[in-house]
Parts: sequence; C-alpha cells; structure tokens
Amino acid sequence: MSESRIELNGREPGIGELASLAQLNYGHFTSFRMDDGKVRGLGLHLQRLVDATRTLFGTELDSDRVRHCLRRMAVEGSQWVRVSIVSLAFERRRPEQPVEVDILVSTRAAHGEIRPALRVKSLVHTRHVHGIKHLGTFELFHALREARLAGFDDALFTTPAGEICEGSTWNIGFWDGHAVVWPKGPCLPGVTRQLLDAGLRLAGVQTRSESIHLGSLDRFQWAFALNSGAIGPMISCIDQHAFDCDAALLEEFVSIHRQQPVESI
Repeated sequence: MSESRIELNGREPGIGELASLAQLNYGHFTSFRMDDGKVRGLGLHLQRLVDATRTLFGTELDSDRVRHCLRRMAVEGSQWVRVSIVSLAFERRRPEQPVEVDILVSTRAAHGEIRPALRVKSLVHTRHVHGIKHLGTFELFHALREARLAGFDDALFTTPAGEICEGSTWNIGFWDGHAVVWPKGPCLPGVTRQLLDAGLRLAGVQTRSESIHLGSLDRFQWAFALNSGAIGPMISCIDQHAFDCDAALLEEFVSIHRQQPVESI
C-alpha cells in the first residue's frame, strides 16, 4: 500500500480547497488505527465527530457519510487514519451561521514502533475547549517544543494549582499497586482511555478517577501514556520525580485493550 493518501468527501481534493482549509484551520477530528477495514471503538469515534460537529458548526453529521469515506480508503493491512470535519462553506464574518460540513480523510501505513519510556516536563496549561479534539494544535506543539528545549521528551499539562490534566497529545494513567488511576483535571477524554478502562474493569482490574497533584506522585509506582489506539509508552519521570517501569504489566494492559471488540466500517 502507498504510504499516505488523502480524500475530501470521497474524492481527490483540489489544491485550492486544501489551501482554503489550511488557512482557516477551523474544525475537529478523530484518529485511530484501522486493520483490514475494522476499527476498535468505531462507535465512540463516530459519536465524538457527531457531537463536535453540532457544537462547532451547528449542524448534524451523518455518520454513514463518514463510513462511506472510510470504506473508500480501506485497504488490506493496517493504517493510521485521521478523519477531520471541516467546512468550505464556513464564513469568517458569520461564524455563528450553521453550515454544511466536509469530511477530510487521510491515511498512512501503520508500522510497528518500539517507543522508549518518556521523560516529561510539567507545564501550566489547559487546552481551550478541552472536551473537543479540535484542529488548534499550536499550543500543543509549542508546549512539546518547550519541553524538548528543556531536555525532556514531552509536556504534561497541569492547572496553576499543580493538578495533572493530560499530555500534549495523550492521556496519562497511574498505577498505585492496586488500581489504575486517571487524573480528573481538565482533559480530552480519549477513546483509547475509555476502551482500556472498560476492558480493565471486565478483567477485574480496579480503576478510578481522582485529582492528582504533582506533589503527590510518590504514592504511585509507575505511569503510562496512551492515545489513538496505542497503550504506552511508560513514563520514566515527571520533572524530577522518577517512576519504575513495569513492562510486563503494561503489556498486560496492551493485551486487554486488544481484546476489546472491533467494528467493521
């Protein structure tokens, strides 16, 4: 399969259309791994798109349109897929006006990756409209750049009071020896996190959500990142606080996530 493809409303996009969308940069998206035309948590991804379209564009998204566009892009094997909901009809001078939306789907080949544990730097920041996976990624990559310049691998967002929220483009989970603990700080509730949480509970592993502050990290044995269908990597440290890395337990979580049912597009 080719390394990457892109279609707009089920056809090849025009250069002018892509330029217009790039300059506007208003919309939202979801991303996931698709294996032989099947997606884990597809219903959650579609519902995310429907809800965000209603909020950002004031119109209803037909999920069957999204499925049609996905079927056109499906191939044998594994792909990373991004579905962006945008609108060529959106008017800068009348942003409150409901408009019809366009579906931009891009794919690239999914390759196996070995991802080493992350050293993350805490930064005071909460994403604007954190409940929507929107296209405004400047703040995310600027935070990542700041963390890299400081000698870390990635950024972890916190409130001014030091309550942990989420990573730059990922959720975070903690293990206290008995349960997986999710931070309650403002964040985008990822589909992978929702699927893993459900799978852990079915497997008899306790999970809970609570406020976690930078000053209370010593009560956790280890931490891990997760996003877009991937569990891990481990978090080796947050600022100067070091964690153990339990690769065997993380692999058990990966296995639990893989056992969650897939849905055909």
